[in-house]
Amino acid sequence: MAAIVTDQFRISNASNFIDSVGDTSANSFYIFLSLPNPTAVGFGREGDWDTNTPNPIDSFNNLNHVKNTIICGKKITSDNCRRLIRRIDWARGTRYEMYRHDYDITNPSPVTKSTRLYDSNYYVMSSNYSVYICIDNGSSGINTTGNASQDEPLFTDLEPSKAGESGDGYLWKYLFTVAPSDIIKFDSTEYISVPNNWDTTNYAQISVVRENGDSSVNNNQIKKVYIENRGFGYSDPTDQELNIVGDGTGGKVVLQVENSRIVDVSVSSGGKGYTYGVVDLGPINQNATSDFAKLIPIIPPSKGHGYDLYTELGTDKILMYSRFDDSTKDFPIDTKFCQIGIIKNPTSIGSTNTFNDVQFTNLYGIKFSSTSGSLFVGDTIRQSLGGGAFAYGYVASYDSETKVVKYFRDRSLYFNQSTYDQTDYVGVSTFSRVLDFISTVNPVTSNFGFSGTIDTGFTGISTNPSGSKIINLGVQFTNGLSKPEINIGSGDIIYLDNRPTITRNSRQKEDIKIILEF
Repeated sequence: MAAIVTDQFRISNASNFIDSVGDTSANSFYIFLSLPNPTAVGFGREGDWDTNTPNPIDSFNNLNHVKNTIICGKKITSDNCRRLIRRIDWARGTRYEMYRHDYDITNPSPVTKSTRLYDSNYYVMSSNYSVYICIDNGSSGINTTGNASQDEPLFTDLEPSKAGESGDGYLWKYLFTVAPSDIIKFDSTEYISVPNNWDTTNYAQISVVRENGDSSVNNNQIKKVYIENRGFGYSDPTDQELNIVGDGTGGKVVLQVENSRIVDVSVSSGGKGYTYGVVDLGPINQNATSDFAKLIPIIPPSKGHGYDLYTELGTDKILMYSRFDDSTKDFPIDTKFCQIGIIKNPTSIGSTNTFNDVQFTNLYGIKFSSTSGSLFVGDTIRQSLGGGAFAYGYVASYDSETKVVKYFRDRSLYFNQSTYDQTDYVGVSTFSRVLDFISTVNPVTSNFGFSGTIDTGFTGISTNPSGSKIINLGVQFTNGLSKPEINIGSGDIIYLDNRPTITRNSRQKEDIKIILEF
């Protein structure tokens, strides 16, 4: 049995995701950075990560490992989340396709040969970031591809209008202008961001377009009737209005007939409630015997153009934006990362409650009172706990000014160090146990000669190492140790992207843009 998943299902899923992000009482979504040491040989990592970056693996096993290596996360809000459409910039001399409700595999669009509306070039964005639907491009049954556009649309009129005086035959319907703040966050060479809350907002520049498209009030649903075949034998209607019949009401047209052929159709009343329509040519077809005209009323989505923007433009993609900078110690400036992802509903440390703050660190921390040597991202630190047992961690960040190291732990520290898997080895009873660092046991050492004494007297969230500058550490320390702000392993990773290693520095800001396609 043949079946399809429709475009409207994808658009609905995108809208549902936006609604989920906005429902902060039920959900918390975070963009995260992870995996500071991808070239350390071990679980999921090889030495050639940067030159041969592997594809992400979607399995419980792999995603659990990712959760162990997360560095930090920043909450996604509705303000940082937008629906997307393909970017189609207006350019003089280009043939654009008019909006039609009937593009499909049997009736592809005439220029791009698209078998669905959303792949055709039926809208444009002008140089002032305004978006317009093409209502008419001068096409007909004898000029199927239409004309080349000559006049850039820049107006904000509510009704379809021509953009200039070239006579190119184009009528454009203004929909919206991308807000300056959205240009900064969401601008892309490939996509246009679409406003949120189109169906509910009271923002005047949106609501006036939406309300103008409400044919249940304005009786203005149909804007265009396409002349597929001009026919022959039709009498001049002398400005007589003819009805559009079908499953709607109120649609009317005015025809122009020359030499017994219909050469122009103007919609005088768009009507309402149509999913199909037929122009009633009965009053003027008495002499039409074999060559009958074919006029196709073009049916807008929903009630009319501009009413349901997401359906009209096919918004089945979502872009999420987040900026990671040096404004908080939750986002270490000296770390590296090579994975970017989205995690849903992690829980607060020591609790089953969903974490809901604007950001989190997923790293453990140690504050030292004295140190010797240096630490580097990716180093292994260890603490001997006696009896051959050790606490381990991978360094994600080290601040020599505050003497704070941030570290994470993943299974590669506890697997067989020759095979990097669960193969049995001598000492497995001791070395494969995950043990915590203890504040009263010293020193903490690394592979490359570092040694540090834990500052057991430090409890708090800020420090003043120079005596003249208070530094907020971003997380509470107790007796020189801190824990992550979320329960490691909690939450659902719903997106993961592997990248060559990105190294952060004090001047660097990471603008993360993630696109989900439904």
